[in-house]
This record gives sequence, structure tokens and C-alpha cells, in this order.
Amino acid sequence: MMTDTRTCEQCGTSFTPRREHARFCSPRCRVAWNRRQASDPPAESGALGWSITAMLETTDRLQRADGSDRADGLTVISEAVWWVTMVDATLVRYHLDVHNEVLARRAAAQRRMTEDTFAGLRFVRNQMGYAADPADFIQPQDLRPGTAAPRVAAWTWRAVPEPAAASPARRAHGWELTRYHAYQRQLAGRPVGETFGQAVAFLRLTAESSSLSRA
Repeated sequence: MMTDTRTCEQCGTSFTPRREHARFCSPRCRVAWNRRQASDPPAESGALGWSITAMLETTDRLQRADGSDRADGLTVISEAVWWVTMVDATLVRYHLDVHNEVLARRAAAQRRMTEDTFAGLRFVRNQMGYAADPADFIQPQDLRPGTAAPRVAAWTWRAVPEPAAASPARRAHGWELTRYHAYQRQLAGRPVGETFGQAVAFLRLTAESSSLSRA
């Protein structure tokens, strides 16, 4: 049976991750890596800055889009999925302690909702363009005669079938199933605008907190 192993980014030791985003073999290595990165942040800060700008521009365009052009609506949703998950990945990679601290300050139900939202969006990102088309995930609102087209933000996420396993023994498939179930719990049947509003609010707060921690 195949198992997933990674190399610790601090000491180079091979280890079996217990969490999807694990990058270090031990808390000691994680702390040492964070201290080393804190002394040389410019490149990462710049990448995070323009990623946040792109995310905000895309999600703002999504919230304002009138939904009259379905192809354009699906495109802007796909772009929003990409930028939101990109910013989240950057914050997890470079500001994991702050990310976890902001998450821990939330009530248990809200924390679970936030975790499921990002896991569900990662599921969409992983499936779009590979195993599924963007239209497979989105249910546009029907246009009624004599009324304005419903906004893209009012379109909803479709319930989708469980992804097939290329190799059930792989740990990666287990994580993808976890993301799938999060999608079904938190996204399916809900407006896309609500999902991105929640995600962006959390990411902005985390980004602001990471900046304050360096001041």
C-alpha cells in the first residue's frame, strides 16, 4: 500500500504527515522555520499583497456581476475560487501561527464553518478543469420574463457526486474525500456570494493580523 511521505522544510527529515498542510516533522522545526522566515519577509509580503489585491478585485466583480452572461459568470467564479484558495495557501504557508490564532478565536460552530468553507473551495479548485467543468458545480438562477437577471452572487453551488478514487490506498484521496464532504456540508445548495463573502472576510482579518504581528 502506498503512503504519503514528505520532507521537512526545516531539517530535511522524511516524515508521514498527520495533517493535509503539514510541512514540518515536529513543532521545533516549525518554530525554527518561522523565526528564520521572519528575518527575511519582503518577497513573501509582496506576493501576498498582490494576491490579496487580485482576490478582492475578482470577488468584488463577482458580487457586482448581473448574471446575464452565464459563460462570464462561470469564469469569474472560477477566478474567485483560484484567488481565494491562493491567498489562503499563502497565509497557511507563511503565517500559519497567525492563521490558526485567528481561527481559534472563533466559536466552535463558526470555526467549523470556516474550515469547511476553505476545504470545500479547495475541492472545487482541484476538480475544475480536470475531473469536472465549472458548470458542474454551479446552478445559475433562472431568468424570469420581464425581470432583471439574478446576480452571479445569487447562483448556488450544486450537490456533486463523490469523486472516484484512482488509488484508494493513497492518503491524498482521503484528504480529497474530506474536502468533498466539507463541500457538501458548507457549499452545496448555498449562494456563491455568501461563500466568497465569508472566505474573504476571514482572509482579510488574517492578513491584517499578520501585518500587525510584525509591527
